[in-house]
Amino acid sequence: MFADRDRLHIALQKSGRLSDRSRDLLSRAGLRIQDGKNRLTARVENFPIDLMFVRDDDIPTLVNDGVCEFGVVGENVLREFELGRETMRIETVAKLGFGSCTLKIAAPIGFDYAGAQSLAGQRIATSYPRITTQWLADQGVEAEVVEMNGAVELAPKLGIAGFICDLVSTGQTLEANNLAAVDLVMESEAVLVRAKREFPAEMEELSENILTRIDGVLASAGSKYILLNAPGEALGEIQRILPGAGSPTVTPLHGKPGQFAVHAVCQESVFWETLQELKAAGGSAILVMPIEKMMA
Repeated sequence: MFADRDRLHIALQKSGRLSDRSRDLLSRAGLRIQDGKNRLTARVENFPIDLMFVRDDDIPTLVNDGVCEFGVVGENVLREFELGRETMRIETVAKLGFGSCTLKIAAPIGFDYAGAQSLAGQRIATSYPRITTQWLADQGVEAEVVEMNGAVELAPKLGIAGFICDLVSTGQTLEANNLAAVDLVMESEAVLVRAKREFPAEMEELSENILTRIDGVLASAGSKYILLNAPGEALGEIQRILPGAGSPTVTPLHGKPGQFAVHAVCQESVFWETLQELKAAGGSAILVMPIEKMMA
């Protein structure tokens, strides 16, 4: 257990695709982080919180063992960890909307892949042996899983395995090694996880405060605040057009009978086509603004 139990501890990936986005999320939630990017730890100036910068596959262990109360980790890493444990003391508290990736089966280009049964009796190289083994079992396929810690895409070229199961983004790395993705094993994104145990009262209050702030940041992501003016007879159509707005706020315009100001938070994308529809429906003086923070 970590020695300083008067502070919360959050495990973050030290480097890699989730590192900068995780730090940015916490900064947008109002945490003033001391410079610790090239160190193992950093303190938060305005809260009793320490950040731990570690390898991504160490994050579930630190949270599960109670060393850290929170962590940001990819669902793929969390799932691989979970499949190797009888008891999990971790709960996922939020999907973070970044770090999206897919874990896929890849075969040599030109291979006639006819579904998971094409893998029966084959060797599959992967850095995710538990996920791959579970997926094969779910498909009713018996195959040999070969664990590799890196450069998985080289396995077919080196004769280690005929297929691979690896993370795929653009597919360029696969193509460069004469491979193509042929089946989806898992979709993943970054998640915020929390140790599943009771916190002391002060730490529980602090953790709820931080979670509320993070929820506010996530709720505002992609949301837009729309203001416009419209005649009363157009309000029904305008409310229908506003994307994901729920019930907008409508107030009379001073000195303009029958004219109203409409304020709405839109939680879906607002395209130019949407603005054109609003104008055609009777809207005017249309203003769209980003939302930095939002709290229910």
